[in-house]
Amino acid sequence: MHIKEWAKAGCAYLAAAALMLQPVTVMAQDPKNDEQVDQKKIVEIAPKSSDVVAQYTHRVEDFPYLSHDQKLDLLRKHIKYVFVLFQENRSFDFYFGTYPGARGLFSQPASETPGFYQPIANTSGAVETISPFLIPQSVKDVNGNSVLLYPEDTDSVNHGHTAIDAKLHLDASNVAHNDRYAFTEEGITGGTLSADGTTYSGPAPTEAQVQKGELVVGHVDCDTTPFLWQYADRFTLFDNFFDTVIGPSTPNAIAMIAGQSGMTQWVLHPNLALGGTGTYANGQLPVTGDPQPYWGNALAALLNPPGEKQPTESGEAETSTPASNLTFASLPLSFMGNQIQNITAQDNLPSFDLLDVQDDILKIAGDHNKPVNWGWFQEGYDHESTDPTSAPTYANYIAHHNGPQYFGYEANNATETLAHLKGLGDFYTAISTNALPKEGGVFYVRGGYGNLDNLVPRSPNKTVQGDFPGNDDHPGYSDAQISEALLADSINAIASSKYWPESAIIITYDETDGLYDHTVPLIRSFDPVGNALNQGPRIPAIVISPYGVAHAITHEPTEHSSIIKFIDELFNLTPLADLPDEANARALGELPPFNQKYLGPADAHTPGVGNLFSAFDNARLLGFVPPLPADYAKIPRNEVVTLPHYGAAGCRVLQISPTDIVHGKVIDPAPADFNPRPGSEPGVPTSGTWQ
Repeated sequence: MHIKEWAKAGCAYLAAAALMLQPVTVMAQDPKNDEQVDQKKIVEIAPKSSDVVAQYTHRVEDFPYLSHDQKLDLLRKHIKYVFVLFQENRSFDFYFGTYPGARGLFSQPASETPGFYQPIANTSGAVETISPFLIPQSVKDVNGNSVLLYPEDTDSVNHGHTAIDAKLHLDASNVAHNDRYAFTEEGITGGTLSADGTTYSGPAPTEAQVQKGELVVGHVDCDTTPFLWQYADRFTLFDNFFDTVIGPSTPNAIAMIAGQSGMTQWVLHPNLALGGTGTYANGQLPVTGDPQPYWGNALAALLNPPGEKQPTESGEAETSTPASNLTFASLPLSFMGNQIQNITAQDNLPSFDLLDVQDDILKIAGDHNKPVNWGWFQEGYDHESTDPTSAPTYANYIAHHNGPQYFGYEANNATETLAHLKGLGDFYTAISTNALPKEGGVFYVRGGYGNLDNLVPRSPNKTVQGDFPGNDDHPGYSDAQISEALLADSINAIASSKYWPESAIIITYDETDGLYDHTVPLIRSFDPVGNALNQGPRIPAIVISPYGVAHAITHEPTEHSSIIKFIDELFNLTPLADLPDEANARALGELPPFNQKYLGPADAHTPGVGNLFSAFDNARLLGFVPPLPADYAKIPRNEVVTLPHYGAAGCRVLQISPTDIVHGKVIDPAPADFNPRPGSEPGVPTSGTWQ
């Protein structure tokens, strides 16, 4: 906004200011009693960093008052474009556990940090105690030589549904103790840890197993991922944001757009719970694993008429055992608005795809909302600039990360697919050519097995270079700095475009990869075999906007469903939980044999699910303070493509002191035998290289 425009806006609100300068209350929920809480109690300004950031920072105490409806009206006036930069597999504590001011690893005594001390079996079978530690940039080998560890390139750990349930270590009251991450990660077949975690019986773990147990409680800071810390430093970091489903990527790729992973479909079709038989049965529901989408696989090709052709996972043949066709409501269904009946009439097999949303369709049509523009841009979905041929190779495509592809009413409708499912390169083309709809919309951005910048990890080891070129931040194949380069590319593109003044950019992750986080999730539902289902552990989330609170940390209780809730409110959509078919299934879920209150979308009627409003600065929305400028969000291109980022000295560049650095010394050093890649590079540093 130009100065003249800002001044004009300020004058327009001047008369209202006197009435509004009182304590701020916004719609945010307390997970215990679901009451509204004061924004001053959930938003804090982080400790001072650089002077650049300080000039845009002002006290939360000085925020003018806005009711929920007033704030919503202003958000609708100012925000038209929502960009969800959706990354993979990192816990909050892994990236931000030592971010100053956040609820992290050292913001309370160790005795009050669940899982700070946890058991791990050593190679002799004895039980030791391990605590969170900083993954170093390098270590010394036995000859005193420096051995670079490349903490950007870590192995993936066990993030299966049952494994994370075990890592959480729920007690009889279903409260997580978070103290079985290391031992569960060791994966010792036939080994048993005593209930109190002090003794172990069974085969001794191998060195690699012990190192995996160590890796799961490691963390990094602003030297390893300085761009992520810069975005948190300049905008609003959420330190109370959880994944929706306990488990791996697919359930949360689905939950990002549906607020669940199939609970209402399970309630309506109980035979699907454990992969039963029948027309609509195939994969387990609710989805708790990483099955391939039904659409694009062998079963879909056998339908009459055959299912709409979708790309399959890179390097995987079409499988005859994909996920079930998902038939519950999601945002893509709501986005159809008053055109929903025309759109769904083009479905290839409505009796299969629209079975469970008949009343939802009537409700959405009856709301008389215009369709909401949207796009899911994922690397490798179609032809990319890195493809060696003119035809798409799908070499970097990860089908089980594409949430909309699981839903028949989206993926089995050629008109819908062509309009909304795109490749990553299409996103940058749409931004640079001003091709996004002028009415605004919602746009999801995902990476994959490679990267369009053609960056390679900086390790000289060819194995690491081959294994870690990905950009979606999934450990095991992605480099963390290449992945934050994807974020920088996307944010730079938006900030350089005409869309920046009306944008809200949400950075978040699907799940934790099974990496340790100390914060206790709110367990509210259970799967068909009794394992905890919702909600999962804490993950990173940052909101970037011209109207954002600068240099802030919000403690607002949030999860993937909060993004849906924000979109619901911004675009005046009926919450998924209030659509009639979903509401009916939720009601049935409270009855035998389910007996659970929260089986369904979590964007309404669910405790601990805020709406992200706390990330937006009331003063900026009102025009009392100018919007944050585009340059404030940008990272220079030469920095983006130069590895390591900021010369591996991000903390110094950003002028941030992590909370585990005291008087210049690391207070949480790594174990002597630590290896960030015990699977892909087994061994320990003994002679200046991994053996």
